[in-house]
Amino acid sequence: MDPSRRARWILPRIDPREVESLAAAVEIHPLAARVLVRRGFGDPLAAARFLAPSLSHLHDPFLFRDMRAAVDRLRAAIANREKILVYGDYDADGTTSIVVLKKAIELAGGAAEFHVPHRIRDGYGMRREIIEQAAADGVRLIVSVDTGIRAVEAVRRASELGIDVIVTDHHLPETELPPALAVLNPSRPDCPYPEKNLCGAGVTLKLVQALVTTLGWPADKVQRMTASFLKLVAIGTVADVVPLTGENRVIVKKGLEGLRQVKNPGLRALLEVAGFNSGDAPSAGQVAFRIAPRMNAAGRMASASDVVELFLTEDPGRARLLAESLQSLNQERQQTESDIVALVLAECERQPVSDGQAALVFSGQGWHRGVVGIVASRLVEKFNRPVLVLSEEPAEGVAQGSGRSVGSFHLLAALESMAGLLVRYGGHRQAVGLSVELDRLEELRARLNEYAAARLTPDDRVPCFVLDGELGLDEVDDASVGEVLALAPFGNGNPAPLFVVRNLEVAGEPVVLRERHLRLKLRQNGRTLAVKAWNFAGRLAELAPGARVDAVVNFEEDLYSLNRGFAGWGAILRDIRPPIR
Repeated sequence: MDPSRRARWILPRIDPREVESLAAAVEIHPLAARVLVRRGFGDPLAAARFLAPSLSHLHDPFLFRDMRAAVDRLRAAIANREKILVYGDYDADGTTSIVVLKKAIELAGGAAEFHVPHRIRDGYGMRREIIEQAAADGVRLIVSVDTGIRAVEAVRRASELGIDVIVTDHHLPETELPPALAVLNPSRPDCPYPEKNLCGAGVTLKLVQALVTTLGWPADKVQRMTASFLKLVAIGTVADVVPLTGENRVIVKKGLEGLRQVKNPGLRALLEVAGFNSGDAPSAGQVAFRIAPRMNAAGRMASASDVVELFLTEDPGRARLLAESLQSLNQERQQTESDIVALVLAECERQPVSDGQAALVFSGQGWHRGVVGIVASRLVEKFNRPVLVLSEEPAEGVAQGSGRSVGSFHLLAALESMAGLLVRYGGHRQAVGLSVELDRLEELRARLNEYAAARLTPDDRVPCFVLDGELGLDEVDDASVGEVLALAPFGNGNPAPLFVVRNLEVAGEPVVLRERHLRLKLRQNGRTLAVKAWNFAGRLAELAPGARVDAVVNFEEDLYSLNRGFAGWGAILRDIRPPIR
């Protein structure tokens, strides 16, 4: 491998005395204590809270700006049997939000219809014509979930038609908030709510929490109901890739634990088609790669209303049919995504990406708009720079699509700097949607590249491993690895711990799996560790038998192995380099 392209390893300086003190105070293995200290949880009380999240750690929902007004209006609508419309979004965050709020309204004695936009026909956000149809149908209250913070004109039209609107959202607002009766969004500048990283389903959960605390229910009923909703909210939180820290950690940790026992026919069917047995608790990573894509496939390839129906139906047979439909749509999505990625990479073969391209814009006529966001994610992984992927629509005179970013680059801020160039845009730091006139596509490409070049350095294009410390193979056993895995859920904001292991010997010939991956053994001072190395076949020459390497590894749960009676974990090789002499 070219040393100039070699990934950077960032190794922290950790005081071993602090690690030893924390390990003794909270009675955990030094390996897990090392991770906690590195991540800022060296205080025993903070570490204990991190290790044992509780529903009692959730913040008071009435700390939200406008929460009291929202709850009062929602209760009045329920009491007066008013028509309520829940207006959501078509991704997993939006659909889980719809289900949670609709069910909560019904438990409180009311009823609500829902609307979820069609990604291709309707696009993102609240639309004027849907508001007008709701008014014609006698709707008097609309509650948006995971959308609405930039829907100023749509909310204004609702007010003209005598409809009150409660906006619940987490996306970044514009300067002008929508003129709603209440706007629940931790990202609004004047909102004092302490957790700013909630997803749409998380904000919806806070509205539901606030509502049920005013209904006079016994405390144990409130707690049971909250715990039941956490299952879906956890899925929405993981799917939306918000940081799994603070309140989100509580939501996801408790919600994923609840997936061991699922009564909802739709959720049970979805888990089954995703390959989970009854009693399995999926990890956050498994939700991200096996559950959320099946849910999102409906909104990408067909209609996301199928996901809402899946979780609302009480008929196990209907639930199974819907889950199998999502499975088929996900397979179609994968093929469509793969085809577009292949087209882009073929283009890059003909005209290679240069060092002077700080950000990339790819477009093609008729590319499926439902998958371009995932394509952008794949290309970010490939090129380590911000990427926009757009579908050219000559009949409409526009190119529409999505973008994804590298960690250090604020993609929404980039689009805001050229707002006059765009027909429409929105999103957040890491992911955006946009539309641009076709004849201004080259201008967008040039301006985005100029903006990114002024803010990104060559180091930003090199993969980086932020390590949690050094590890000796004599520290690795079921107990120590189990305590490291107990720091889950892992994801954005709380990545799986990474360790560097020094001066390892490759023990025997690596086994090539499916022409892309490797399985091998590494030895240190008489101890051997079996590892899997995904997409490492191209580096086989660096792993000849007897070769010496330093390695970055992490551990992950292995339910398949556990269900067969073996250790419930495995080691993953992430990077190698020649050992330090």
